[in-house]
Amino acid sequence: MARLPDFEGLAIFAKVVELRSFAAAAAELALSKATVSKAVTRLEGRLGARLFNRTSRRLALTDAGQKLSERATRLLVDGEAAENEALSQSAAPRGLVRLAVPMTFGIKAVAPILPEFLQQYPDVAIDLHLSDAMLDLIGEGFDAALRIASLPDSSLVARRLCAMPRYTVASTAYLKRYGRPTHPMHLAQHKCFGYAYLSTAGVWHYTNSAGEQASVRPSGPLRVNNGEALMPALLAGLGVADLPEFIVGDAIASGEVEVILKGWKQAEGAVHLVTPPGGPRPARVEALADFLVRHFTTGKKGRRSRDE
Repeated sequence: MARLPDFEGLAIFAKVVELRSFAAAAAELALSKATVSKAVTRLEGRLGARLFNRTSRRLALTDAGQKLSERATRLLVDGEAAENEALSQSAAPRGLVRLAVPMTFGIKAVAPILPEFLQQYPDVAIDLHLSDAMLDLIGEGFDAALRIASLPDSSLVARRLCAMPRYTVASTAYLKRYGRPTHPMHLAQHKCFGYAYLSTAGVWHYTNSAGEQASVRPSGPLRVNNGEALMPALLAGLGVADLPEFIVGDAIASGEVEVILKGWKQAEGAVHLVTPPGGPRPARVEALADFLVRHFTTGKKGRRSRDE
């Protein structure tokens, strides 16, 4: 396998050429003179040629050193420019942020607040990816995501933003026709709608105030990969659904659907900001994360900030 170039040795050599002094280069680079001298000697050994003619009073480039100096200087300049650009990205919000958000939550709760963020940070662009699927943030190159569930253990860094209540609901017409279930196990005899990305793999788990637990695997005429797509069938009285408040809250308030199994609850999830693990986040990602945290934890969220 080919060796990598001795970038450190080339950069130190370029600095010695620039300052015409080993001691001056050592002082500017905050290195010992011996370290600078060893780096140049190492480079000479690697290249098989002397780069300097050295005396006690004078330092002069050899022909080989003269030929190498221009490229080494360019390498040093390019390296410094690359570091400065990276530092500026870290210091000031600038560049693209790839953000993954569940579909309906993204449309109803995130998209409406993005203009405010973009006005505050005109040098930041956002690539908003809307999908209810559990995406691989690291593998697919996302900077952050909003996930709305009870999160499993993972290597991702998660911050809880706000609670997300869920309600098992049906329309009045459905309840009149099929009866009102009063225990979770009664749902096995009812038409229940399914959600493809349910974190509990198609099972609805309930507990009551006495600590009793019940689990049911509901079945019915419709299964979707986006919770809002259940609303037309739900309002038409065709089945029972379990949905987050931000999707079904208005229909509950208007009386179009009723909450059933009021003494029973499914485990409450929450809205989480999720980011890949690792070192400091770029300023653009940090700015968006802080903005989302402020928005969803200060009471502005209301019903529309909750999803599954």
